[in-house]
Amino acid sequence: MPKLPPESPYAGRWVARVNQKIVAHGGTPEQARHAAEKTRHKEKTEITYMPTPLNLPPLLLDVLDALPADQPLYLIGGAVRDMLLGRTSHDLDFGLPGDSLRVARRIANKIGAAYYPLDSERGAARLVLIHDDGTRDVLDFAAFRGETLEEDLRGRDFTLNAIALDMHTHNIYDPLGGAADLRAKELRLCSPTSLRDDPVRVLRAVRLAANFEFKILPETRRTMKEAVVGLADTSVERQRDEFFKILEGKQPATALRALEMLGVLPEFLSELAALKGVEQSAPHVDDVWSHTLSTMRHLESMLAALSPKYDKSKASEFHNGYIVIKLGRYREKFAAHFGESLTVDRSLYGLLFFAALYHDIAKPVKSKTEADGRIRFLGHEVEGGEMVAERARKLHLSNDEIDRLKRIVRGHLRVHDMARRMLEQREQAKGQEGSGAERPSRRTIYRFFRDTREAGVDIILLSLADLRATYEHTLPEGLWKAELDVARLLLENYFERPEETVKPKSLLDGHEVMKAFDLRPSPRVGAVIEAIREGQAMGEIATRGDALAFGKKWLAEEN
Repeated sequence: MPKLPPESPYAGRWVARVNQKIVAHGGTPEQARHAAEKTRHKEKTEITYMPTPLNLPPLLLDVLDALPADQPLYLIGGAVRDMLLGRTSHDLDFGLPGDSLRVARRIANKIGAAYYPLDSERGAARLVLIHDDGTRDVLDFAAFRGETLEEDLRGRDFTLNAIALDMHTHNIYDPLGGAADLRAKELRLCSPTSLRDDPVRVLRAVRLAANFEFKILPETRRTMKEAVVGLADTSVERQRDEFFKILEGKQPATALRALEMLGVLPEFLSELAALKGVEQSAPHVDDVWSHTLSTMRHLESMLAALSPKYDKSKASEFHNGYIVIKLGRYREKFAAHFGESLTVDRSLYGLLFFAALYHDIAKPVKSKTEADGRIRFLGHEVEGGEMVAERARKLHLSNDEIDRLKRIVRGHLRVHDMARRMLEQREQAKGQEGSGAERPSRRTIYRFFRDTREAGVDIILLSLADLRATYEHTLPEGLWKAELDVARLLLENYFERPEETVKPKSLLDGHEVMKAFDLRPSPRVGAVIEAIREGQAMGEIATRGDALAFGKKWLAEEN
């Protein structure tokens, strides 16, 4: 976590002076005044604010330009917290007294943002500003929850989110000492009822602790456990949104372990509980639940090593270092892949981690002990695809997200199978000159991406993390290199030769196929087109004439 910059011990605080000497301080003018009155009640005090260095994003200046000079407005919560930590935030929460909807609409018109009323009765609106590069800023405006700014802040969740910045003066109001808790890296509740008032804050607490490496104080942890039962009375959409922020943040596996210990998972994702204690035969070194969390941990580490923001420390370990050697050339491609979105509310990065969490979800129902004592889970990937789709529907994910999750879980064994076949063929080919049959064929590559589509990239990455978690420190070097060879080959074709082996351009459309082969509209038309496309991917068909000849022969053989 970024450290707060060294500065005056009073920076960002309100101080009380007597004869130019600081005699007291506080998070608000009132706190500084009251503190001074305890020792200097007969003397006249001067209350001033001690500035703290803040890097204000240009968007805040645009908001201020659109704001009437006499309209109070405060930036509140996470965006202020992130500024104090030197981070950039794209989710901005504003609080103000009075008609927040009118102010929000005025600002939307001035800065060219889309306006959405969220709650007309409580006075809440959202502005969404989409930039040319596809990134977006979300600005939420709401009337104070209480009569004053301080009442609003005291009604929030955690002290680090109960800090406000006056948009006009850039003065900070911190009545609960949130900045001090930032420095101490402690997560503290704003009030004893904060979690009971809104149990979804339990998920938020885990997310904040994981993202900022904060310590959850013992009393806060006890209150969290007590509040978990109230999750059932909150909306599934709010639970989902907070959970996906956990998956999109830092240390998702650690966060999942914390949610398990707090008793959240049975209340939220009940089927995950069945993974605990499900034994697996070698080469697995863990039960299914521990393996799942290890897969998420390896996935996070691996994606960090493959990020455009290359961190050598993430690749210092042997296995990640070899990933960088084999797949590092695709850093920007991976970034572009995860930069796409199926919905504006969630990222493909978070969706991949959700798939990782559910990739073995059907093992408990597919567990079978064979006569030789080995435990097998035949068909768990197919059943798992249905189970993750069912959970995704309950969470009200989009149809595109459901389809992506289903494809990832159903396909997560395919790269393993290719790598093992390649190793077997290499062993069989030892001593045989000219044997090159060990690489997956063009047909295999084409069919992999035909079935998985864009999810193929996600499956490749998940497969690597899954293999690491299966073996941990016992992973054979030869198997790891084989899996990476397959991953490299698949990605080469997907990123560098898509029109050659992944998505060949159709040489004949449906009308042409029906006319050429005297077919009526039926599934056979699509089957012919698909057979021709596969022939193109294999390098057997290059022209329209080739396609017509192939189609004629294929139909004759099918009949």
